[in-house]
Amino acid sequence: MQRTVLITGATSGIGKSTAILFASNGFQLILTGRRSERLAELKTELEKTYQSIVQTLCFDITDLSAVQKAFASIDTKKFTTIDILVNNAGLAAGFGSIDNGNYDDWNVMIDTNVKGLLHASREIIPFMKTQGFGHIVNISSTAGKDVYVNGNVYCATKHAVDALTKSMRIDLLPYGIKVTSVNPGACETEFSLVRFKGDEQKAKAVYDGFTPLTPEDVAASIYYVCTLPKHVCINDLTITCLTQANAHYNIKKTV
Repeated sequence: MQRTVLITGATSGIGKSTAILFASNGFQLILTGRRSERLAELKTELEKTYQSIVQTLCFDITDLSAVQKAFASIDTKKFTTIDILVNNAGLAAGFGSIDNGNYDDWNVMIDTNVKGLLHASREIIPFMKTQGFGHIVNISSTAGKDVYVNGNVYCATKHAVDALTKSMRIDLLPYGIKVTSVNPGACETEFSLVRFKGDEQKAKAVYDGFTPLTPEDVAASIYYVCTLPKHVCINDLTITCLTQANAHYNIKKTV
């Protein structure tokens, strides 16, 4: 029986690379995102290249009723189990000191990074409890381990992800459900472009002077933690590029 992975935020970056890697290794996929065209393109690509079984769900993860409606539409005849949930959907919005913070930016980060993760988890955990197994992978950040200048609310949301991951692991231990936090450092995706509201020059400057992680690097780590023996659970995995020590210390030197 093929295993199934459900990935939120699968239309770009880490989520998309994770979908491709799991598909290339024979997994069935349930992929979610807000951009229907990108979801359709990815579905076609995976079906054509890997003959994957794919269902896409287009919704905004901050909208609880939309999450519930979408997950209720999962084809349980094709997807008889949900083996892995990758809570990847997340973002940073804005970059500035707390006293000049933008309320809308704060709300969208809290709603996406914290509430969105809770929405997806709360809807999928009952499936896993019924199965008697499962694996939840929460994509956090080095910002969930350390804070940095002007990171305030984004760092707070990722610290919340770290705390929720620890709590989930305790609460779900009796049901045979693994819970892992994967915490990437600087990774060149749409992350900075979103943070700087589409300013490509500012987004590119974030990675000047060093070689950041790629989405494929992080996807490989996610796949690794999800394919270990049944009795093994990686609780917490932090991954950075060679020149980055933590969330706020980096040597600007291309390697």
